[in-house]
Amino acid sequence: MKRKRIRGCFMSRKSKRPFRPAGKVSRLTFTEEERSDPILEKPLKKAEKAADKLEKAQAKVPKIKSLATERTFDAKTGKAKVRLYFEETDKPKPPSKLSHAVKTIPQRELLNKIHKEIRESEQDNVGVEAAHKTEQGIEFGAGRVLSAYRSHKLRPYRQLAKAEKQTVKAEVNYLYHKSLRDNPDSMTNPISRWQQKQAIKKQYIANRYGKGAKTAHQAAKNTKVAVQKTASAAEKITQFLVRNKKGILIALGIGAVIMFLISAVSSCSIMLEGGFQSVVGTSYTSEDEDIVAVDEDYEALERALQERIDNIESQYSGYDEYQYHLDEIGHNPFTLASYLTAKLQVYKRSEVQAELRALFDQQYTLTVREEVQVRYRTETRTDTWTDEDGNTHSDTYTVEVPYDYYILHVTLKNKDISILAESHLTDEQHKMFGVYMETQGNKPYLFEGNIYAPNKGEYTDYDIPPDALTDPDFAALIKEAEKYLGYPYVWGGSSPSTSFDCSGFVSWVLNQSGVYPMSRTTAQGIFNQAAKIPPNEARPGDIIFFTGTYASSGAVSHVGIYVGNGMMIHCGNPIQYASVTTPYWIEHFYAYGRLN
Repeated sequence: MKRKRIRGCFMSRKSKRPFRPAGKVSRLTFTEEERSDPILEKPLKKAEKAADKLEKAQAKVPKIKSLATERTFDAKTGKAKVRLYFEETDKPKPPSKLSHAVKTIPQRELLNKIHKEIRESEQDNVGVEAAHKTEQGIEFGAGRVLSAYRSHKLRPYRQLAKAEKQTVKAEVNYLYHKSLRDNPDSMTNPISRWQQKQAIKKQYIANRYGKGAKTAHQAAKNTKVAVQKTASAAEKITQFLVRNKKGILIALGIGAVIMFLISAVSSCSIMLEGGFQSVVGTSYTSEDEDIVAVDEDYEALERALQERIDNIESQYSGYDEYQYHLDEIGHNPFTLASYLTAKLQVYKRSEVQAELRALFDQQYTLTVREEVQVRYRTETRTDTWTDEDGNTHSDTYTVEVPYDYYILHVTLKNKDISILAESHLTDEQHKMFGVYMETQGNKPYLFEGNIYAPNKGEYTDYDIPPDALTDPDFAALIKEAEKYLGYPYVWGGSSPSTSFDCSGFVSWVLNQSGVYPMSRTTAQGIFNQAAKIPPNEARPGDIIFFTGTYASSGAVSHVGIYVGNGMMIHCGNPIQYASVTTPYWIEHFYAYGRLN
């Protein structure tokens, strides 16, 4: 969405509502005299409380960092300097509707035609109209289910808009009471007070989002002018209403009753039903006990697979060498629960075992392959012979003797369930899979403590020292890497569409930033292309390698990008910054590498 910046805030072209830059929360300020005034005490406290809530809502809006430059001039040297730094702004609000189009099907076209015909005749039949309203309400609820995951993404922006609306209301109320205190003669009746409050509100909006006052004292000066302008107009309106008050009150009363009856019958039931279906439709529908038990059964299959790999050398004995090429064994429990719910709706532990086995066989592929190499070993040989005089001679020499060298390659591929979902679910099921993944089935408590369950929406951030960003290669590397902060760990993932695993993330960032042409490879594969360097020579942009974090085929099992000061950015769960000086990473540290 294109945005235009106006006087310290952003405004959407579509909504025309102000959208603040990160950290830019303006609020009224108050003098000591205003704080001590008992007339203003209550509205003042409400205004401050609303502004505090606005700042908290502003802080929860997702942020993005963009690389910016600041040019300074050194008077001593006569040279200009450019400093690189990250400027934080609010992440643009996502579209309020689903980004993908809903395919029109014949049944849908027929349904639209039926609705049109019913609308043409429903005014003549109250029963038909009621039934039609009910049917439309059900369809509305179903539509809400499909767009629920977008609703979750929009929640911080809704909360910000709500907080801003409450702040405007509270601060306008304060300015109104201050104006009432300062101009008691101009507000002689309810109508004039209402008119003058609207004028204050209009002036306040102009001051807040346009060119105008920024403090309570300055705003009060502006609103005083607005009060004086509206006083005479309000007085004329008051005189008219007083002369015709009986007729006006009767007309307003009848209109209010009619509107209330219409809206109560047709709207309330639909909205309540739609809201209820939205919550239910985004939740896991199976019992908690079954969901947890099924995940434990899946973990049992994974443990059996690990035991099988551990016993490979006893099962396939007699080989000269065993080479392991193993992906990590594990799964996100919410991914499994979301997949099964989208496909089966409701499932019991006893009824889903065949589905579990089929899914497991599709996720994990274990293969063994024998390789026979012809190698040569050096053998020493001695030839002995006797000459004509009966003397014995010997000659010692070496020869290269060929022999067969047997290697067993053991390969395990882990194709994450989220990747399988794209091809194993229908379009409608895949939409629901996305909803359940976004909401965690409205049951985030199910897998607390599970190391593979992502800490949804939270990650560790870090401010790169500005001096490090003077290196253009490192700046480009970090700019690309920070786009994916908060993305979950997905085994085998190598792009933003699937998310990443550790080596997929580093490979993608190196390649997309243009720093190093790195194709998709493993952590060991990245290490093989890097020049090993001592830890005391490591600098921002180098690659840091770890070992033993899981049963990998090579020595290197995990990889990250070193950013200096004992920090790295890596694909943990989720992608985030981490200190490499913690006991865990010190224990598993392997080496630093540099790609040239």
